[in-house]
Amino acid sequence: MPILAQPVHRPAMRPHPSTHSDSCAVRSVLLDAVPKHGQAWESVAEPLQADRELVLKAVRQNGEALGCAAASLRADRYVVLEAVRQNGKALHFAATPLQADRDVVLEAVRQNGIALEFAAEALQADRNVVFEAVRQIGSALQYAAKYLKA
Repeated sequence: MPILAQPVHRPAMRPHPSTHSDSCAVRSVLLDAVPKHGQAWESVAEPLQADRELVLKAVRQNGEALGCAAASLRADRYVVLEAVRQNGKALHFAATPLQADRDVVLEAVRQNGIALEFAAEALQADRNVVFEAVRQIGSALQYAAKYLKA
């Protein structure tokens, strides 16, 4: 007796539209997910990496999420300050001018003295900045200008 194959019923597949409403839905999900799961930020689509509100939520959860943000936001002083307040080492991902911004660097080294490694040379030679970094963790001295180590 031959075995007759039963037809397989599969639900109809919807096309994957890349519409604005889908983008808004993804953004909404990410806004909810980022505070709970900072690593959710690591795989967001490029347009969302430039979403200031989303990036702010991400860096407040995990400062190093700044590394996944669009260049324009890595150069945004407020966004970078929020990131380094959460994790001083996020200074590594800040735009070069902000690595030379004394206030930004002070925030970073107060949170994590090792952030001195990512500060501009001029600030690695600034006694007050180095003092704050070393006060937070003594080993930060290794990133200070040579003449301050003597």
